[in-house]
Amino acid sequence: MSQIKRNIVANFFGNGWSALMSLLFIPLYIHFMGITAYGLVGIFATLQTIFGLLDMGLSATLNREMARLSLRSEKNQEMRNLVRTMELIYWAISAIIGIAVVAIAPLIAKHWLQTDKLSLETTHKAIITMGLAMAFQLPFSFYSGGLQGLQRQVLFNVIVVTTATIRGVGAILILWLVSPTILAFFTWHIVISTLQTFLAAWFLWRSLPKTGINASFRIEILRGIWRFSTSMSGIAVMSVLLSQLDKVILSKLLTMEMFGYYTLSGMMAMNLYRLIGPVSSALYPRLTQLVAIGDHDGLKQLYHQGCQLMSVLILPIAVIVAFFPKEILLLWTRNPTTVEYTSLILRFLIIGTALSGLGYIPYALQLAYGWTTLTFYSNVGMAIILVPFIFIMTPHYGAVGAAVVWVILNSGYVLVVLPIMHRRLLQGEMWRWYVEDVGLPLTVVIMIAGLGRWLINKPVSQLLVLIYLGIVYIIALLMSTLAAPRIRVWVFNQTLK
Repeated sequence: MSQIKRNIVANFFGNGWSALMSLLFIPLYIHFMGITAYGLVGIFATLQTIFGLLDMGLSATLNREMARLSLRSEKNQEMRNLVRTMELIYWAISAIIGIAVVAIAPLIAKHWLQTDKLSLETTHKAIITMGLAMAFQLPFSFYSGGLQGLQRQVLFNVIVVTTATIRGVGAILILWLVSPTILAFFTWHIVISTLQTFLAAWFLWRSLPKTGINASFRIEILRGIWRFSTSMSGIAVMSVLLSQLDKVILSKLLTMEMFGYYTLSGMMAMNLYRLIGPVSSALYPRLTQLVAIGDHDGLKQLYHQGCQLMSVLILPIAVIVAFFPKEILLLWTRNPTTVEYTSLILRFLIIGTALSGLGYIPYALQLAYGWTTLTFYSNVGMAIILVPFIFIMTPHYGAVGAAVVWVILNSGYVLVVLPIMHRRLLQGEMWRWYVEDVGLPLTVVIMIAGLGRWLINKPVSQLLVLIYLGIVYIIALLMSTLAAPRIRVWVFNQTLK
């Protein structure tokens, strides 16, 4: 098995297991803490993403630099010095973030959140524990960037699977046996975040080539990477605005209970990234290497294979969830009230997330070339559209209106940004992306899911619904595989071996 295939398999297992832990335990978190307290978990995710802006593109830069430098043995000491230099900067940033969240905790609790069912003191303490958890968790993204750039993604996913299991199981045991409170939940999160980060740091340093010379902080190293890092930081800022600004605004416009329902729908839709991330993470270092050595034919082949694989993986699930949101939510939560409030939100969020996922390999191609301006300016344009649309849609349509805006924004990337990219990179390959990479798999999946929706027109038992949805998914997955030319050929070649 090639290294790329091993990395993809490992990434799928790691992300799949993390998704399983999330989907399995979220209903239990809500059962023990209540939907209002779970809304604070959504606040934590939003704050974590916002303060992640202070990453300044360091994680993405480390990923790219490890991929490039690993091709040249004379750069071994430079690799070690690069990690040490960026590591010290990253930990300083994380400490600042933790202190900042603790400092503004009273303002957030008192003047921003509508926590009518939680005391002000509980909310205040919960936000303080969020800050401490973030201070120890954020450096994990830095170390994971290094491991992925070195293509040590099997090792990385062993860490992810182990800590995700301990995190989920431990949280349930604490909520059940110790204290069913949001404070207990976040305290446990601090412990596991610390463990996860230090494991990633230890293994990254063991994965770096030995030189016999201690790694040291070198300010001159930053001169060679600051342009790319700054560009990635700008992209990160705009990406966070696009993905999190809706939640910031909704946390003010909606009650904490309704925000909890929006958070629940968002968590479920965002699990689609568990399929998106493995492919993108595995292919990005190799795309970077192909660009570095000038292998245009190999680059074109890998690009289309990656895009078609992305379509085959995410479109069957996304389309089926969009066609059957009530059935899936009822199977998951077993709560008709939750289904009533979240099904339509989930439908639009999953569509928007799928559109976002289809753009991940084209985005990785841009980064492989070091071209960051297109994504930055397109994100600026989308952010300008986002804010007024959220304020217009939410008062009239509530959380559903915000979910519709998510679809509109990601449609813009597919219909506007992608054609601009192909005018410069892989010229002449745009229509192959629209027709072969996405169009054919999407068409057959919609036909199968639509037929499945038409056939199930009366109430049946939960077990039969589960079996029925499983059959529809398997058929959609098989047919989308056959519809994607490069994936079809690969499957046939593997079968005939």
